[in-house]
Amino acid sequence: MELTRRKVLQLGLAAGAGMALGGCKLLQLGLNIKGYWPGMLEGHLLRGNTQLPAPSVERKVGVAILGGGAAGLFAAWKLVRGGRKDVLLVDGPEFGGNCAAGALGGLAHPRGAHYLPLPSLESRHVRELLADMGVIERDAFTAKPYFDERVLVHAPEERLWVDGRWQEGLLPRTGMDADELKQQQRFLDFVAGLRDKTGSDGRRVFAIPLVLSSTDPQWRALDQLSFAQWLKREGYTAPGLLWYLDYACRDDYGAGSAQTSAWAGLHYFASRGGHAANAEEGAILTWPDGINPLVRHLAAALQPAQRLAGMAVQVTDAGKAVHVDVLNVLSRKVTRLIADQVICAMPLHVAAHVVSDLAGLGFDLHRHGLPHAAWQVSNFLIDAFPQEPVEHPLAWDNVVYGSNSLGYVNSTHQLIRQYKPESSVFTAYHAFANEDPRAVRARLEHASAEALYEVAAQDLQRVYGWRWRQHVQQVEITVRGHAMSTPAPGFLGNPGLAALRALDGRIRFAHADLSGLSVFEEASWWGNQAAEALL
Repeated sequence: MELTRRKVLQLGLAAGAGMALGGCKLLQLGLNIKGYWPGMLEGHLLRGNTQLPAPSVERKVGVAILGGGAAGLFAAWKLVRGGRKDVLLVDGPEFGGNCAAGALGGLAHPRGAHYLPLPSLESRHVRELLADMGVIERDAFTAKPYFDERVLVHAPEERLWVDGRWQEGLLPRTGMDADELKQQQRFLDFVAGLRDKTGSDGRRVFAIPLVLSSTDPQWRALDQLSFAQWLKREGYTAPGLLWYLDYACRDDYGAGSAQTSAWAGLHYFASRGGHAANAEEGAILTWPDGINPLVRHLAAALQPAQRLAGMAVQVTDAGKAVHVDVLNVLSRKVTRLIADQVICAMPLHVAAHVVSDLAGLGFDLHRHGLPHAAWQVSNFLIDAFPQEPVEHPLAWDNVVYGSNSLGYVNSTHQLIRQYKPESSVFTAYHAFANEDPRAVRARLEHASAEALYEVAAQDLQRVYGWRWRQHVQQVEITVRGHAMSTPAPGFLGNPGLAALRALDGRIRFAHADLSGLSVFEEASWWGNQAAEALL
């Protein structure tokens, strides 16, 4: 089933919220491919100015939180823990957002983000959450907390396919000449020195959350260059290093090094200041279903009556209260919330269609809107593991050198068993970087199952060959047309974002878009900030 914009608008409110490609079959493979376009239907309803039903019920609430992603859920969790009982969370089109997950054959897998770096001292809010979950077992707010070892990524963590064989780590070294290796080490030494470097204001030059970074003009000037321009200026020409740095930008930002701010490119390597008493430097936290356990824990703080299925389609400051119209696509009913306070925890390109006079609050979508990357997250249920070399067994993260894709993750890697499980789910990631995002979205809207599969399987087929397909039992593909905002050059000085961050009225904003880059620490930071302001 191909969903065009016209078909979506014809379906209108009679369509379900989960637009699936479940009827598509690759006949030559005998595979049923199920596809998801989370938020696409709702987005087209908003942009198409579809006539909505009048509200059928009104409900008074203290704080309405609009969006069930990391920011909205963190705000709700923080408010409830702070004693607020008058909180209502509107789930939005996809509960969990970029932290969503699913299951194939009884095996959990991610549909979005799949790991969390060890939180730095600045990310105190994340440490608070992890301690509440029991993931940090002791010394949560010290330099080196002690983490639950079941959640620390197990060895082997990552490997890279180069010249027909695997190597440990993702920085390509196999077959690289002396100049390549020298440039790699020069870059590693440089970013190592940046991790504790402070600006003229005494803050770390690169911190996460981003707003806690130094505002020293000397360092902020890097935001006027692309990462690729900065690398060229600094004499970095080694092909392997340049590919790796481009891969890192695509992996975290959904854009290549030529489209990424030089400040953001260095921030990727220098801002992660987390350590653990019981793990090596650079360790990460992960679960079989990515980081979905974080949002599940946040949601568990809410009572059923504190959640409302649907999506906010109109937010109006009515003076003494804020009116929020919430559409339930399945029931075709609209509920009007009359809220004392609203936390708008949705992407800003959506908020521009929902919040009345957003430009009057300082954010104009045409002038301040952020570029958004399109992503494809594909899950393959396999009934047998491919044969692997003894010296380089299957790792948690498996990447192909030179690929325009991002490799694949083994969902059963963290399961502690005496023997390898019979089946697993491999999750393949692909960011449509180095392309016009609008053209990509238009193409994906009409993409056939075959086209999506070829993108999904390209790295797996390159490593395992055609025999790989005989082990595939089911395929699930999630297409995210606006997966994440990307930090293009100049993003730090965006006046629209600064205006929304400074708001102190009945409507507040909480989303990773306020930072200009999409990671859990940033999204949860803004949820935490909004909640603390109301507490």
